[in-house]
Amino acid sequence: MVSSPSHGCIEKKHWWLTNRKIVDMYVKDARSLIASQEQSNIASAINVLDAALALSPRFEIAMELKAVSLLRLGRFKEVADMLQDYIPSLKMASDDSSSSASSTSSFDNNSQPLARERVKLLSDGRESDNRSAQSVKCFSVSDLKKKVMAGLVKNRNTEGQWRYLVLGQACCHLGLMEDAMALLQTGKRLASAAFRRESVCWSDDSFTSSGAIFTSGNQSHTPPRSDSESIIHLLSHIKLLLRRKTAAIAAAEAGLHTESIRHFSKIVDGRRGAPQNFLAECYMHRAAAYRSAGRIAEAIADCNRTLALDPSCIEALTTRASLFETIHCLPDSLHDLEHLKLLYNSILRDRKLPGPAWKRQNVGYHEIPAKLRSISTKIQHLKQRVANGELGNVDYYALMGLRRNCSRSELERSHLLLTLRHKPDKSINFIDRCEFSDEVDVDSVKDRAKMSGLLLYRLIQRGYTNLMRLVLDEELSEKQRKKMKHDENQQQLSKSVEMEGMRNKKNAFQGVFCRDLAVVGNLLSHRPIQVKYEGLSC
Repeated sequence: MVSSPSHGCIEKKHWWLTNRKIVDMYVKDARSLIASQEQSNIASAINVLDAALALSPRFEIAMELKAVSLLRLGRFKEVADMLQDYIPSLKMASDDSSSSASSTSSFDNNSQPLARERVKLLSDGRESDNRSAQSVKCFSVSDLKKKVMAGLVKNRNTEGQWRYLVLGQACCHLGLMEDAMALLQTGKRLASAAFRRESVCWSDDSFTSSGAIFTSGNQSHTPPRSDSESIIHLLSHIKLLLRRKTAAIAAAEAGLHTESIRHFSKIVDGRRGAPQNFLAECYMHRAAAYRSAGRIAEAIADCNRTLALDPSCIEALTTRASLFETIHCLPDSLHDLEHLKLLYNSILRDRKLPGPAWKRQNVGYHEIPAKLRSISTKIQHLKQRVANGELGNVDYYALMGLRRNCSRSELERSHLLLTLRHKPDKSINFIDRCEFSDEVDVDSVKDRAKMSGLLLYRLIQRGYTNLMRLVLDEELSEKQRKKMKHDENQQQLSKSVEMEGMRNKKNAFQGVFCRDLAVVGNLLSHRPIQVKYEGLSC
């Protein structure tokens, strides 16, 4: 940590140092630390800025420097927590809840008399002069004009566009793509407007085209071109991802599950990486598309990837438990349901959904008690089925995407494809395309992905072994049936040949007897018969 000579004076707290001077010293020291571009010095600058904000919580320059420092260190969650009032989705949710609460409260307050809300502008002469002076005074036009001008100055300088640009980049890295696009576009629009306002009073010699004007309190500076270009490239990448996601969701809603899978695969398998939470959301959507297309193994694999990136994803746990129940793999389904039950209990104990306030959730807090009751009932039902012995009847045909009585070639082809896709050493390849935020333990993510991938691979191999045994038994029985049929055909053929031989032999004998009679007849017709009469004399 680089020390500054002003720190000693501040620690002594001399009486002539006011809070504003102390804050200015802190900000000056923080600027020098940030200018070094070293990670350790930037972290030290954040500590100095925290001390400045402790004295002046709404000091704009200190807030800007702290947000930029957190962004450079990759602590995006802290940036979102610091500026969460400007996140559009969170603001809309809070507005909806406040409007519903206000409607309820207004309904309750309608019975109160309206006279309580009236302002008494004039008073009776019998009242004291102090009360009459207080009641007659409504507002001052000059004070109102000063407040309006102060608000405009605040919106232009104090509420500078740095909030939108810094928070937009943080939201992008946190996976809040819609919020990031809205914030970055707003920041670019405000920067362009500020640049136009500043360029009006410039001369031709002093005019520069290096980008928009960023305001820092009462000081303005022109950012380098590289920063504006990086924001433009980031915004174009966000738009591309959102277009593909929108097309994939539209295809899924239209029933074109193969098309939806193709669009989501472009996102998760793209050359340029994507944020962790956004990838987890895309994997969850693709798992639903795989499930609708009947590809159970791929759906389970995407649920595994989602849970590796976000272990508290309620939708992924619910979907994977349902998939295991579909293929009658009851122990794994029970394991996921028990995990889901523990998660619901922790939500009810903490009285909030897991994660920060700006994290998107697929379930509302008010839905948790009903879901917990249904989960408990399903757990009891599955335990009863397991107790009845429903353990070995796993539907491996559905797991591997095969029809009943499939051929050996179909089974080998399906097993080869699933083995190549879901090898345990390939189960962590998706992590290379994932952009992690803050202090994420990548090793724990890899361990979760390896474990779930190994379990799925073993299930596929077990299914291949069982189905190959069934296919071999079927081929053996088919071969025996063919052999028996061949033997029967041979017996019938031999009998027919024997009968034909006997019939031909009988015809041959008849032909020979007839031929001999003809020869004898010919001999008798050509030679005269000489008869010797012995014993006769003339």
